[in-house]
Amino acid sequence: MREATMSDSATALGARSLGLALALALAATAAAPAQAQVIVDNAWVRGTVAQQRATGAFMRITSATDAKLVAVQSTAAAIAEVHEMRMDAGVMRMRPIAGLALPANRAVELAPGGSHLMLIDLKRALVEGDTVAITLTVETGDGKRSTVEVSAPVRPLAAAGPPRKH
Repeated sequence: MREATMSDSATALGARSLGLALALALAATAAAPAQAQVIVDNAWVRGTVAQQRATGAFMRITSATDAKLVAVQSTAAAIAEVHEMRMDAGVMRMRPIAGLALPANRAVELAPGGSHLMLIDLKRALVEGDTVAITLTVETGDGKRSTVEVSAPVRPLAAAGPPRKH
């Protein structure tokens, strides 16, 4: 009988340990800060010619909460920036911006002629068939930051946008 009692004690201890572990996991999940849930689709990068030092990256970004795209990095370029195109005294100008608003549940389109990512000081020419790794840094309203890894295919230099569905 003594062996059965030790086995019963071990089973009870194991069940209590499992219950405690589950309770701690649930508490940690509830206490964890909310991070922006961000979906990126239709990502692509415009191809380049041999001596070209910069190109654009384009995509659609949807955040589940109000957030802001505050930084971008890419292994393909020494510098990556968020840019906007804006009319200024009748002239279209491109400039870097500190952040791009991502309103909750609204797709934000990064497209040629509008907001986009610039990849500057490219490490090599980018040709159709290549894939470019891009890391987006998103900040929520409470200042919490998270990153999103994007793998963007390179499209031909003449590409004007995502392929159209027929």
